[in-house]
Amino acid sequence: VFRRSNIANDYPVLPDATGTMPWLAEPERIAVTQERANTQARQFWQRSSWTRAANITNEETELRPIADSVSAQGTAEGIDFGAADAAEIRKAEDERYAWLRHASVVWLDLPDAVYRGYVGDEELLGQPREDDPPPYDLLRQEILRLEPQMVYFPMAVGGHVDHQLCRDVGLAMLAEERRWVMPPPEMVDHLTFYEDFPYAWWSDFTGPDDLDTVFRLPLGLSLEARYSDISEMMEQKAAGIRLYASQVTRLFENDQGLLDDLAGFHARAALAGGVEGYAERYWSAVRP
Repeated sequence: VFRRSNIANDYPVLPDATGTMPWLAEPERIAVTQERANTQARQFWQRSSWTRAANITNEETELRPIADSVSAQGTAEGIDFGAADAAEIRKAEDERYAWLRHASVVWLDLPDAVYRGYVGDEELLGQPREDDPPPYDLLRQEILRLEPQMVYFPMAVGGHVDHQLCRDVGLAMLAEERRWVMPPPEMVDHLTFYEDFPYAWWSDFTGPDDLDTVFRLPLGLSLEARYSDISEMMEQKAAGIRLYASQVTRLFENDQGLLDDLAGFHARAALAGGVEGYAERYWSAVRP
């Protein structure tokens, strides 16, 4: 376990007559540097719904906790998942994955399908109910606020209702017509669909024509397959999936099952795209 107090000086250093160590920064300069660090942090995270405060001192505060004293960030303290419900566990898994990928998470408080009345695989993998529309307005508002270079939506391979509703938001944004007051956001070339793993692997998915659910692009648009070589990222992707421990066993039985399915899925995508090794395939909305 890494702790700052575990690291000794390379050689003895004695304080001056006032008891101050020679390398100790002056409080006034620390305050100035801290303020500059706070400003930079706010600018960096300005488009997120939360921020990480910069802490240049060794003093723990409520707003700037020292990483070594925060559970699971440099200490041996664990998180008690046994006392958490399924929703809390999934949220913690999302947070861990975001930390691993240096990403930020924006919580929109949208409950999973199992908390919206869907029961069993037949309903979870069936058609969305009429009283459960896609969260179009909420997702659209957040996407426009963040101004991303690219938005990735699931294709809903496998038919999970949550994936279908999310995909339908993407299709609706592509179909937005010009409004009287202001033009709609131009999502073509900024919106792409990904193949839902492991469902795409299990169903031998080859393209949009294989989808059981309705997938209708707006007139004048088509999907173009694009491939990304991820051969050097396979171990990192497996590590990220493992963080979702609540689902790995149910989906893959064990870690070897995960690795086998992951390798097979991306090797097949690489073969389809003429890429050596392993590849990720995306389907981007384009104008022919």
